[in-house]
Amino acid sequence: MRGQKGIRNNYIYVNIGNPMKKKTKDNFTDLIQLMSKLRSEDGCPWDRLQTHKSLLPYLIEEAYEVLDTLEAKDDHRLKEELGDLLLQIIFHAQIAKERKKFDIYEVIEHLTKKLIERHPHVFKEKKKLVPEEVLKNWEHIKLTTNRTKNKSVLSGLPRHLPALLKAYRLQEKVARFDFDWEKTDEIFLKIEEEIEELKQAYKKRKKEDIEEELGDILFSWVNFCRHLKINPEFALRKTIDKFVKRFNYIERRLKEKKIALHKAGLPLLDSLWEEAKRSTDATD
Repeated sequence: MRGQKGIRNNYIYVNIGNPMKKKTKDNFTDLIQLMSKLRSEDGCPWDRLQTHKSLLPYLIEEAYEVLDTLEAKDDHRLKEELGDLLLQIIFHAQIAKERKKFDIYEVIEHLTKKLIERHPHVFKEKKKLVPEEVLKNWEHIKLTTNRTKNKSVLSGLPRHLPALLKAYRLQEKVARFDFDWEKTDEIFLKIEEEIEELKQAYKKRKKEDIEEELGDILFSWVNFCRHLKINPEFALRKTIDKFVKRFNYIERRLKEKKIALHKAGLPLLDSLWEEAKRSTDATD
């Protein structure tokens, strides 16, 4: 049945009525059928056109929108954004089904099996473990399953993960096998060592060496953050948000003064920056 089409957030939707008039355990099945309808010959032209590759930007965007709502502690938006992220999973599973590879129920079956497999302390021999022990067991079990035998403990890290977050995650993984600094203070010494090496590379003005030493310093700082149980990706995001807020304040003040940004000059910009720090910090 063809219905009215609507466009929202770059998606074209087909109104086929309300397949979920009430909350039931069949809602998930209804959702799968709805996606199948959208991908069918009499469904939506935009949805039918999509591939795994074309959907990648939306998958990443939706994941970050979930992150934004979690940081904002906005439960209403979180519910909506989790739905949008679920749409991407359903979409990819439907395309895979059409390619005769797997369907969403196989995805769920695989996930269920893995969760039981990775939690023997819950589903087999009941044991009281602390969270750190659970994570260690997770990695150890992962390395001994048929699917991951002969693979590195680091092989599961996504290639496109942001570098700062990737450094944090790989350090977490190897630490579960005791490859880690014993004391946080030791990392300070390592950072100081890396800074000295950077100074030497900078004196030689060799870009490749400077880049390498800067990377080593960043990697060491990530280690320091991890030992303090601070995610560097989130810490940097907060600083970026703070910078944006302060610079927006500068732009507003310049507009009030009727001064173009490119004509303001560094002394005035510095002065307004200090003013922004006092103003924005007071409202945080």
